[in-house]
Amino acid sequence: MFRVSDVMTRQVVYLSAETPLDEAARVMKESDIGDVVVTDGATLAGMLTDRDIVVRAVAERADPGTTTIGSIITREVVMIEQHCTANEAAALMRERNIRRVLVCDSDRKLVGIVSLGDLAMQLDPHSALSDISEAAPNV
Repeated sequence: MFRVSDVMTRQVVYLSAETPLDEAARVMKESDIGDVVVTDGATLAGMLTDRDIVVRAVAERADPGTTTIGSIITREVVMIEQHCTANEAAALMRERNIRRVLVCDSDRKLVGIVSLGDLAMQLDPHSALSDISEAAPNV
């Protein structure tokens, strides 16, 4: 049985809540990722996804140069312990209707992110979602 730690992305990109939206989008593009963890000082403020940018900023015609990511992030973050099974992570995502979960160690320190695509590649490598995720590994 695969553990979350076996399938998660370990490279977590952090940005301050004060970061302008256009800068965050550039970082996501350059890092080939679909999410960043947002901080407010030393505190975890939430997570920003490419979908948040589209739905909460672009669709609302927010100015990407002056809108801060802290104003559009998802503040309710869901975490799972790295030693949980991939099936437990999939069940959590289904239950919460989310596509990404932050991964922590036993001390609740952030150690990675697991996405629906990460799980699909391990749990059902022949699925269409797995094929899409494999073509774009960090989205």
